[in-house]
Amino acid sequence: MSDAEPQAKFKRVMLKISGEALMGDQGFGLHPPTVERIAREVKSVHDLGVEICMVIGGGNVFRGLQGSAQGMERTTADYMGMLATVMNALAMQSALEGLGVFTRVISAITMNEVAEPYIRRRAVRHLEKKRVCIFAAGTGNPYFTTDTAATLRANEMSCEAIFMGKNGVDGVYDKDPAKHADAKRYEQVSYDDVLTKRLGVMDASAIALARDNNLPIFVFSLDEPGGFRGILAGEGTYTRVQG
Repeated sequence: MSDAEPQAKFKRVMLKISGEALMGDQGFGLHPPTVERIAREVKSVHDLGVEICMVIGGGNVFRGLQGSAQGMERTTADYMGMLATVMNALAMQSALEGLGVFTRVISAITMNEVAEPYIRRRAVRHLEKKRVCIFAAGTGNPYFTTDTAATLRANEMSCEAIFMGKNGVDGVYDKDPAKHADAKRYEQVSYDDVLTKRLGVMDASAIALARDNNLPIFVFSLDEPGGFRGILAGEGTYTRVQG
């Protein structure tokens, strides 16, 4: 008799990854094999029956804050960053559908030719039909990051947790593990400690929104094969941010 499939601890989750996660070893843009590898991780969780929301950053194409720092008007730079997230969402949709996972890209900025507009009840219906929903264009407002967009959509979609997939780090540390050999990983840390110690999990407004709605955040490594699925089955290495 074969081993039983692991049981997922959550029914509906939000996966937040950075745009940089899609560029592989390149310094810019999209690396299709890397996009497909992440899509396979998502499919493995989808196969457990988990309903999946996704938000992908745009930093591999354009980062609003950097544009602003170089003299570009902040609002314009942020809108350009939102458009970058739509490109990443379409790439991930293509990769997921290539693996047989039905996917919808839902944009906070209306662009009917490439994505659906954000209508909450329609998005919930997609999730109920086991389609992966990729929320693009952030919140649709400048001055808000994709971290805040992920937390906002996770609350609107009644997700039970946010999973923050990181590059090269498997949780939250008391200091930068790339610079300090004695850095210690937290098993669990409170929202308030993340804010007061500036631990860099998410920006402050995203953490505050998660705290106000008691939405747990799991920080894990995207580089570890099966990491996303493992945590949902109660295994693996991660940091839990909650209360």
